[in-house]
Order: sequence, then structure tokens, then C-alpha cells
Amino acid sequence: MHPAAEHSPLGKSSEYISTYTPSLLFAIPRQAKWAELGVAAGNLPWQGVDFWNCFELSWLLPSGKPVVAMGEFAIPADSPNIIESKSFKLYLNSLNQTPFASISELRECLARDLSAVAGKPVGVRVRTLAEVEAEGLAALPGQCIDALDVTISGYDQPQPELLRCNPERVVEETVHSHLLKSNCPVTGQPDWGSVVVDYHGAALDHASLLAYLVSFRQHADFHEQCVERIYLDLLTLLKPERLTVYARYVRRGGLDINPYRSSALISPRNLRLARQ
Repeated sequence: MHPAAEHSPLGKSSEYISTYTPSLLFAIPRQAKWAELGVAAGNLPWQGVDFWNCFELSWLLPSGKPVVAMGEFAIPADSPNIIESKSFKLYLNSLNQTPFASISELRECLARDLSAVAGKPVGVRVRTLAEVEAEGLAALPGQCIDALDVTISGYDQPQPELLRCNPERVVEETVHSHLLKSNCPVTGQPDWGSVVVDYHGAALDHASLLAYLVSFRQHADFHEQCVERIYLDLLTLLKPERLTVYARYVRRGGLDINPYRSSALISPRNLRLARQ
């Protein structure tokens, strides 16, 4: 468990406060996990963003009439802190009985509070349900590797030794899998996700990638660290000219978390999948 998470509201009984309380937000420093992965804050081998989508966003108009919407939050991957997910939910629910004169006022409030906790500016979008419906669902790019016939026996820890590639053959390709699963390091609850690997480098053996991804199945870590570990293991193996790894996780508590890590950040899109 991350030492800071022990003091967070995650896994504890919590009172739901329905009026604006920014002090509910809880920061978890990224540095400890970066050190565990062998990377330093000032020399990260990736660029990226964590997209958080909130499906339980509601507040009051000055008239007292409630509004519901969907919130989208873009937290820089190099921000000093992760915002702990349960504290995020408690904070968002503290807006339920809070009046805002306009969506702009709400958005400015969200950006100010979240940026203060993350330690870097957080992008905020507030979208109507009609806008979300019009956007529809997306499919992951590239080839799905889930139908490959592989034998798997280890589920407790990521096993990078399973990964294989052909260094004599250089390719550009995108593959994805819906079989990513890990566990919350505090509560033990399952986190389900889909992962995309897009790269230009030594040809990756798809069956070995699938077995490697499944080895996360009983691993306890936060979404962000799972994606960063996958990115680093592939970076070590493939020595690619270009590498992007991102995951789209199933929502829990009205929030889904979608980490994106890349050797070159090219305006990633926050596209919703069927399981989201």
C-alpha cells in the first residue's frame, strides 16, 4: 500500500457532505511509486495525462433547481500528486446542495480546487448529457489480441519476463486488450480495464503481451502505476522509436480513470468505450 493512502478516506466509512467542502480532497504523492519504478520526477520517460470522467456531477442553480452533468478532468501525468479517488467522489458530492450562478463559475471552482491538490493545472470540462449522448461510444484502435490461445498460470505480480519481441523486425502497430484487471491496493476491490499499446519498434510477440497483461490480474496498485509499469516494461524490451500506452478503466463510484503515457504527447482524446 502507498503510505499516504493509509490516511486517505479510501476503505473507511465516510460521511457524505452535501455542501461545498474542498478540504475533502486528499493528495497522494506520485514520487514514492516513481521511485519504486526507478524513475525520477525531474526525468520522467513519458508525457501524459490522466483523464477522469465523473458521472455523478450535480449542483444547484440560484433558484434552487438542481442540474446534472458529466465532468471531465485532465490531470497532468507529471503532477506531484494523484487525487485519491474516494476523496474526489466525496468532494464532488459536496457540490450537490451548493448553488452556482453559471457553469463557468462551477468550472472555475473545480479547476482551482483540483489544481491545488494535484500540484499542477487540471483541465476541466462540464458537459451536458445531450453532448455526451451525441458523442456516442468509441472502439479501441488496432488489433485486439484477446482471442489468442495462451497458457497462463501466474496472476499475483506483473511478469515482464514473459514479454518477447523480434529485434530483427521493426514494425509500427497498435494492439489492444480488454483483459486488464488489477486490484485496489487499499480496499482490494477489482479494477477492470482495457489497454492500448501503440509503438514503432522491435516486433512485439502478441501472445507474450497478452500473458503479461493477464499477470496483473491479482496485482495491487493504482490505475496510474499499472499503466506506467506497462509502459516502462515495454520501453525496456522494445527500445522503440515511439511508444504510447493507455488504459480505459471501468468506472467505480461514478468515476472512471484513464491514464495515458506516451513518448510524445499528441493531444490524446478522451473517448468513452462500451464498458464505460
